[in-house]
Amino acid sequence: MAERAIGLATAVRAGDRSARSVVESHLAVIAEREPDVHAFNLVLADRSLARADEIDAIVAAGGDPGPLAGVPIAVKDNTCMRGVPTTCSSKILGQWRPPYDATVVQRLHEAGAIAIGKTNLDEFAMGSSTENSAFGPTRNPLDLDLVPGGSSGGSAAAVAAGFAPLAIGSDTGGSIRQPAAFCGVVGMKPTYGAVSRYGLIAFASSLDQIGPFAADVADAAALFEVLAGHDPLDSTSIAEPAAQVSGVLDRGVEGLRVGVISELSGAGIDGIAADVQDRTRTAADALGAAGALVDEVSVPSTVFGLSAYYLIAPAEASSNLSRYDGGRYGLRVDGANNEAMNVASRSAGFGDEVKRRIMLGTYALSAGYYDAYYGKAQKVRTLIRDDFAAAYENHDVLLSPTAPTTAFPLGDRTADPMTMYVNDVCTIPSNLAGHPAISVPYGVGASGLPIGVQVLAPTRGEAVMFQVAAALERTMA
Repeated sequence: MAERAIGLATAVRAGDRSARSVVESHLAVIAEREPDVHAFNLVLADRSLARADEIDAIVAAGGDPGPLAGVPIAVKDNTCMRGVPTTCSSKILGQWRPPYDATVVQRLHEAGAIAIGKTNLDEFAMGSSTENSAFGPTRNPLDLDLVPGGSSGGSAAAVAAGFAPLAIGSDTGGSIRQPAAFCGVVGMKPTYGAVSRYGLIAFASSLDQIGPFAADVADAAALFEVLAGHDPLDSTSIAEPAAQVSGVLDRGVEGLRVGVISELSGAGIDGIAADVQDRTRTAADALGAAGALVDEVSVPSTVFGLSAYYLIAPAEASSNLSRYDGGRYGLRVDGANNEAMNVASRSAGFGDEVKRRIMLGTYALSAGYYDAYYGKAQKVRTLIRDDFAAAYENHDVLLSPTAPTTAFPLGDRTADPMTMYVNDVCTIPSNLAGHPAISVPYGVGASGLPIGVQVLAPTRGEAVMFQVAAALERTMA
């Protein structure tokens, strides 16, 4: 795993290390292991070295390049970088080069971070294993025969393999937290609207959020503080200052109220492995021993989250992906007329999982079925929000597994979409509610593979969430 970001930035800002040497050391690790892992769609070697020289020049002139000075960061390839191919791991975008930077990319640049590459993902962020990429799967660096999770598997793998101390991903139904759990790193989904989505290529607009990957909670907190904050370019951005979370990491959990969600800890949902349940209980006990008030809490409607999500998300995807028509940008396959061109371009450009979700979503939105499917799913979403609100009346944070199992073998679930979808059963409720959640590595399971425990908090509850996550991490030290 890579060096810690905060330590690197401190050394670069003080002039004790050059940004160029930091980037060169990480490029060397990439050169050695990337052919086996395939975390990246594109490694930005020349660009990152040039940016490192700029950082070093600022330091030499007595300036401060920012809180992440000289820190390499891996950027998920559904996030726009001006002039850099941004593909969403889809043939339909191919070598499309955005004419602008995403807001998060601009904020990373201003903070002194250095984008070292664009990471692989499930096509248009639709998947839980990073096997749906048009450019081939990413492998888990802990065991190359296993998946890294998804859809942000490339970003999680990049941090776990030591390719970069930090990475960003997007989380629509668990696409940051689940791969973080599989790869043994920290992954966090912010409150909906806390981080700008401007320049994030949309999958499901009411669910998508950008968030950090890091090797530890402190680095994740530092990256979140850089990413978060109001952006007038995003109409869903919360018009409030970003939460400052790094200052609460040492406060401990004395007197905090922690609820273990009974429905997500084995009692309410089938398929959560015994070793995952055991580590979650151990984490809860450790928080109790550290002074937290721990009990079990029911959030009944979470058991319906998976069903609601797989109506709402495909419906929004059906709408969002209609822009890829072969006529404006991206792949174009000529046809006898406009309709034939549309069909040929989409048939050649979209992979099977994307086509499957577009068809599901189009059906759910079609005349005669809207109320029966999409409308009911939105009502379930409201129930989930209400049940969480009731739980948070008596609890500061909630606790659950991040994923129902540890990482599974490549190819093991590709033939059964329903089995694959269950991977997100513990993470989806937070997306539907719009709440923040973080996955913290918490030991290993029976197979010796990492298990993640998830800390959930109410809207804008990032500070207490990070406070508990840091305490949980310390119990593993």
